[in-house]
Amino acid sequence: MATKLAALIVLAAFLAGPAASEGASICFNGWLRLPTYDPVLCRPAPDVQTRQRRPAPSGSGLTSGYYNTRCPSAEKIVTDAVKKAVDANPGIGAGLIRLFFHDCFVRGCDGSVLLNTTNSKNSDTEREGPPNQNSLRGFEVIDEAKAAIEATCPDTVSCADIVAYAARDASYFLSDRKINIQMPGGRYDGRESFSNETDQLPGPFSNLTALQGSFAAKGLTSDDMVTLSGAHTIGRARCSFFSTRFSEMEPTLAAKLRAQCSNDNNNVNQDDVTPDVLDKQYYQNVVDKKVLFTSDAVLNSTETITQVTENANMAGAWERKFEKVMETMGKIGVKTIGNQQGAEIRKVCWRVNN
Repeated sequence: MATKLAALIVLAAFLAGPAASEGASICFNGWLRLPTYDPVLCRPAPDVQTRQRRPAPSGSGLTSGYYNTRCPSAEKIVTDAVKKAVDANPGIGAGLIRLFFHDCFVRGCDGSVLLNTTNSKNSDTEREGPPNQNSLRGFEVIDEAKAAIEATCPDTVSCADIVAYAARDASYFLSDRKINIQMPGGRYDGRESFSNETDQLPGPFSNLTALQGSFAAKGLTSDDMVTLSGAHTIGRARCSFFSTRFSEMEPTLAAKLRAQCSNDNNNVNQDDVTPDVLDKQYYQNVVDKKVLFTSDAVLNSTETITQVTENANMAGAWERKFEKVMETMGKIGVKTIGNQQGAEIRKVCWRVNN
């Protein structure tokens, strides 16, 4: 079933975007825009159709300084790898923050997003799902840090923790050291990963209700959703995810994007003002209709505009909220007791241990 679904997803990806008619169906939790309704790809994602919030993630078993005695150099190794990557290409830093988000929203923060080879021997892993296929970045940074750590402290530091630390460090460097996330450690790595489960991730075509449902399913609030959306102030976006929205955007930006999006597979900066800085500019962009995705534009609504305006106008307010929500997100669905939860400390991040 999973393999068949993966094939349908690949086909649907080619149908997504402006080629669809005005009556297009928004499917796969806001990731696909299809010309007709597909009962497999357009089914509601589990728990996302309701806005009833699960309890906030507790992160039981996680602690700050987890590796201080287990592997004292672990966090510095990750920090050094991230700094080198961000100095060379800030876009990789944006990719590392996104990688963390996409890991935690599917099966919890267990490094399942990294897998090519799983316990079930399937090839259609999370990396092949519509939100991730040919778009996730930063794997090489995780692999580099993991190899260096394994050489120093074998079988000790999880790939899930490396992903979390890398997102923390990328946020720090991209914000000009203004964002300092207190990220605990102690996660174990999962052994399974399936592409069809990526429908839990909120997509660029999502409306406000769908966004709130996706976050509520993970124990996060609407305010948390608005705060984490601010990460769209960095990184790049594929034209096919927003090229139907030009008429809704600020005219000067829309004209510039039309020129850049001669091909729907082209990528553009998500923030045209400060594209390589993790800052609060995103919220002013929401107010000014200078955001790309439907999921960004809907934050200019009566339910969320107060928080958007506060984030845009109050120096330091968004940065402090972002620190807290990133820490909270890092507690979603964590595995902390190894084999009792079908988990392990992987030796290589893209495959399960034998």
